[in-house]
Amino acid sequence: MPDNAIELDETSLHILDLLQTNADISNAELAERIGLSASPCWRRVTEMKEKGVLRGSVMLVDPLSLGLAVNVFVHVSLKQQDKDSLNHFTDAISDRPEVMECYLMTGESDFLLRIVVENLQKYQLLITECLTQIEGVASIRSSFALSQVKYTTALPTRHLRK
Repeated sequence: MPDNAIELDETSLHILDLLQTNADISNAELAERIGLSASPCWRRVTEMKEKGVLRGSVMLVDPLSLGLAVNVFVHVSLKQQDKDSLNHFTDAISDRPEVMECYLMTGESDFLLRIVVENLQKYQLLITECLTQIEGVASIRSSFALSQVKYTTALPTRHLRK
């Protein structure tokens, strides 16, 4: 195990499951729901934070409530797959707020992006003013999401249970 590894017993996994569905839960309520007193529960949460298992909390915002109706998955291929070209691309898109996720991929494309924008015109601007302007980009293929069938931020923990 790495130096910062933490033993995740059934109680800690239950804490993770509950916090992944509601990070606003109070320590008292969390402790009650898992069957611990408040102090040991707080210590477990603090240890998981210190070890990097828990990396902060956020509020999830409904994209439609902000007028972000277009969800696009974009496959980007580069002319070359050397370290400098890969870094140049990631540097160029890292600060774009429309880019929600970016993955370096194996297979037919080098990167997979998830982009959220208001409408097709905004997406066209992003393509023409940003993505096509990045040196080394060979091709861009877009797939538009028609509807969201499943979305979660909660990671599975079942494989860690005995």
